[in-house]
Amino acid sequence: MLYRKTALRVAAPVAVLALALTACGGGDDKKSDDKKADAPKSQNKPAEPTALKAGETTTGKVKEGDATVTYDVAAQKVDVGTEAETKKLVSDPKDAKGLVVATAHMKITHKGGAPLKDTPDVAETTEIYADGTRGGLLIGAAEDAPGCEDELDLEGWKTGESHVLCETYLVPAGSKSLEVHWAEKEDGKPVIWKLAGA
Repeated sequence: MLYRKTALRVAAPVAVLALALTACGGGDDKKSDDKKADAPKSQNKPAEPTALKAGETTTGKVKEGDATVTYDVAAQKVDVGTEAETKKLVSDPKDAKGLVVATAHMKITHKGGAPLKDTPDVAETTEIYADGTRGGLLIGAAEDAPGCEDELDLEGWKTGESHVLCETYLVPAGSKSLEVHWAEKEDGKPVIWKLAGA
């Protein structure tokens, strides 16, 4: 996960917007996204029928380096762009045909545990589903989205502090329903927020 974060700082903006397209086709060779890209189709469906509403909070424990931190996590919203905007974010506009960028805004509060010694991993398990299928991860876009904070600036995050971290995916244009999934760890059972499509 740290490789993915630091890699974003040493390349040109468009070049780092690599696509980890799953339902949309294509792939990505970044280690942190291998499990997402290789998930069987049976895992690309919502894991449970009940869901939270936008802004509702769940609490989870996340392994951050050698410590465990308790967080309150709430999906606030998903901002959905246009196809024209999306084409400008990728190195090859053909990769974005029929797709739009969707950015999940997660308000996360450090509730217990030691201050972070490194950048946080808590938002790394955030995924966006559109009409029941997981979108394709767009690496490097969320840090520049309005209202989103850069994880690389959050070393030393202490109890009581809240930050808005984001993850950006490509989803089919015109999707009727959006879901934000978040889990305490990569293979954990996700908490789901249901949101309206765009």
